[in-house]
Amino acid sequence: MSEPKELQVKDKHEVANPAEQTRPGVVFTPEVDIFENEKQINLLADMPGVAPNDVKIDLNDGLLSISGEVQPVEGKDESDVLIEFEIGRYYRQFTLSEVVDQSKIEAKLEDGVLRLTLPKAEKAIPRQIAVAAG
Repeated sequence: MSEPKELQVKDKHEVANPAEQTRPGVVFTPEVDIFENEKQINLLADMPGVAPNDVKIDLNDGLLSISGEVQPVEGKDESDVLIEFEIGRYYRQFTLSEVVDQSKIEAKLEDGVLRLTLPKAEKAIPRQIAVAAG
């Protein structure tokens, strides 16, 4: 039996975007964990340095787009000595199927983690059917 591997931390990386940017700056792809159960899909996106009012979530024709802007924290007369995260934007898109009830999606940002709850549509939730004798 092999030994379990140590978890590896990944640094964020810049998106290689083929589209022309309309704003200057660096764009990052947020790391995402996706968990699914019978009733919903939970998506956790790491977006350190993004405030709740700087997050945008768009849903258009089954395409879910998340973006967030990291604002500089130093004042006009200050300069950085050490920063925990780079300044830039986060951006990532997901294609949703008809399994997700798009009208009931919820989002919450806490401690740099965006949590999206994507409830499954009633027709996609598994259920048992009772069999009557007779």
